[in-house]
This record gives sequence, C-alpha cells and structure tokens, in this order.
Amino acid sequence: MRTRSGRGRPTPNAALLREAELRAEKIVSILRILVSLGLILVFFLAVGKPPVEVAEVLHKQWVFAVLSMLSYLGLGILSLWLANSGRFRRWMIWPAVTFDCLFILVNTWVGLENLAMPGVLLFLLPSTWLVPVVLAFAVLRFNPYLQAYCVTLMTIGLCYLSFRTDHVVTEEVVLRLSYLVVAAPNIARLAMILLAGVVLVVAAAALRQLLHRSLIETERRLSLTRYLPARLAERVRAEALEDVRQGRRQDMGVLFVDLRAFTSWSEGRDPAEVGAFLTDFRIRVQRAARQTNGMVDKFIGDGAMLLFDGTAAAERALRCAFCLSDEMRDWSEYRHAKALPPVRVGIGLHWGEVFSGVVGDEERLEYAALGDTVNTASRLEQLTKEHDMEIIVSGALLDQVAPEGAPARDGWTTLPPAVLRGRRGAIALFGRGRPVLPEADPAVKPVS
Repeated sequence: MRTRSGRGRPTPNAALLREAELRAEKIVSILRILVSLGLILVFFLAVGKPPVEVAEVLHKQWVFAVLSMLSYLGLGILSLWLANSGRFRRWMIWPAVTFDCLFILVNTWVGLENLAMPGVLLFLLPSTWLVPVVLAFAVLRFNPYLQAYCVTLMTIGLCYLSFRTDHVVTEEVVLRLSYLVVAAPNIARLAMILLAGVVLVVAAAALRQLLHRSLIETERRLSLTRYLPARLAERVRAEALEDVRQGRRQDMGVLFVDLRAFTSWSEGRDPAEVGAFLTDFRIRVQRAARQTNGMVDKFIGDGAMLLFDGTAAAERALRCAFCLSDEMRDWSEYRHAKALPPVRVGIGLHWGEVFSGVVGDEERLEYAALGDTVNTASRLEQLTKEHDMEIIVSGALLDQVAPEGAPARDGWTTLPPAVLRGRRGAIALFGRGRPVLPEADPAVKPVS
C-alpha cells in the first residue's frame, strides 16, 4: 500500500493509520488508568487479614503491589496527557509497550524473590495473569511489528524467570503458596481476565471502526476515479478536497486532438462498430498521456483535451503530440492490414496561464480548466484542417521548450501568424504535415 504522494506528503491511507494510532494510544492510556484503579479496588476489597505465619512476607508483597499499581496509574495519566496535548510522538509507543511488559515481569520477579519461590511456580502469582491485558493493549495499536515485539519481550522474560532455580520448595514456601490459591488471589485473577476481555472488546470495536472508515475512504476514492482524471484523483487523494476545490492559476501546456471526418464516417454505421472505434481511439490517447505524464482532462465526442503541468510540461506536451501521431500511424497500418481505412487526426498545442480547479461536491466532482490558453489550443486544432497539417503548435509553447532559433524549431513549417477570435495580437504558428498513410481499400470509404 502506497503511503506517500510524489511530493512526500502522506496519503490518506497513512494519515488514517496515524490518526487511528493516536486514537488507540488515548484509548490505551484510559484503559491503563481503569486497569490500575480496578486492580487497586479489587486489592483492597479482596485481600483480607493474612495468617500470622505469612503476614510479614505478604505485607511486603502488598506494599510493592500497591506501589507498582500506582506507578502504572501514573503512566496512564502521563500518556493520556501527552496524547491530548498533542505532545505524543509515534516513537513513544515503543517505550510505552516496553514499560507495559516490564510492569508484569518486574512484579513477577519481585513476587518470586519475596516469597522465595522457584521460577517454575511463577504462574501461581496473580501478576502473570495480566499478560493477556498487555497483549490486548498491543492489538489496539494496529501494528504487527509492535505486537510481535510485545509477545517476544514477554515470552523471553517469562521464560527466563521460569527457569530460575535460586529457590527450592520448602515447607515454609508451601505455606506461602497455599495463600496464593485461596479466594482473594483468585478474585484478583478473575478480575484480570475480565479486564483482558474488556480490552479485547474495545480493540474489536476500534478495528471495526477503522474498517468502516476505510470502506468509506475506498468508496470516496472510487468516486474520485470515476469523475476525475486519474492524475487529478491521485492529487485529491493526497490533499484535502477543499484545497483542490479552491483552484489556482498556473501555466500549462494544453493539447487538443480530434478525429477527422468522424461524423460523416459514423453515419449509418452499426453503433457497436462506432463504439469500438472510439474505444480504440481513447485507449491510444490515454496511452500517449501516460507515456508523457499528461492528464486527460476530458474526452469530447471524437476528441480529447490533455493538460501538462509541472516539470518540463511544455516539452512533455510536445512529446505527447508526437506520440499521438505515432499511435495514429501504427493504428492506421493495423487497420490497413485488415482492409480498413486509415485514421487521421488534428492536434493543436498552446502554452499559457490556465485557471484550474475542482468544482462540485464529493457526490459529483468535475475538473475545470478555463482561460484563453484553452480556447487558443482548441482553435489551433481546428486550424489543422485549413492548413492541411496534422499538428499545429504555438510559438509560445516552442519558446518554452527551447529559445527561438534552437533545434526545437527544426522540422516545423512556419505558418502565417493568425489573429484568433478574442485575441488582440497575432499568434505565431508552426505546423507539421500529415504522415504518409497506407492506401485504403478502394471499396472502403476512407476516414480522411
């Protein structure tokens, strides 16, 4: 899954995951606080007066347990404050998970030492029953690497503690152990299982919400792809829709291409044949646009309007015109082999300022490119008929490709300057003639 746009800006996929991670960290912080308060409450309600013979040892254990629960409560409060104040950073998740694991491992180690228990009996300690809670916390963060780290750290720590043989089972140890399997510790264990279940329910709800938002985002992207040019849809996905909707003025290369004599050719023909012909034409236009990183703004009947902006836009627009010419020639040769008439097009290119922007709402978006540059490019395409040229390009676009007199003008025929409707001055024009196409079958009416 791609997570960054071409300009280094995070795409909505990455933004959605980051937002989910931050929201998950807030939830985990709140759950830490609730778990700590719940354990403290269960501790004071369930723990009664211990037998005299183990009272001193258990009092030490209880003091440490209360202090550790208070420190865990402090971690929850601190992490919640960082998340709500905007000071939380993604890297902080890793030390937070490490602290979660150490909270259990240190409590387990202290319990073993305080009760003089061998490691093989560590699962009798109520603290180890918090393992599912911490693993459930990791699930909330939607990060498999973090989950794997948590599982690995917890497993290695518990394995190390379980194989410790510093202590042996004596009668005194057995007496202490007997207190770990009475009602009070079992109530604590049941409370921890309940807390783990609550965390997993919250995790399931968060995952469901993330899935729901992802489906909405996918539907929105499909709508963008349906109504907007592909390259523009990518831009709208990478930016806020409002930013794109505001529009902007920028210099662009504008290209119009139109099939010649299509109207007369299509009269009386089978609609399926006409549709297939237009589909072939549009496939070739889109291929030329992709090869030159252009944007097909719209298809207009038997024609198309393409836009070029960004780096080397004018050069790419000119290259696209040549690609279109090659595409049409190859297509004509293919048709000639099947005894079909050749294909002719007219292509006009101009360079200048264009107002561009997205109009409409998310239900129906449309890209608009307006201005004199667009009108001029359309007019140049129409002039290809009058001058019997395949391509007519303005001097403004060639000047962008290379200074006047440079090799970029080689191979072009200088045409009489034209005064176009709506313009005050004449515009310099340059043209390229139609390529020599295969002769069509005389029995087939040509498209010329």
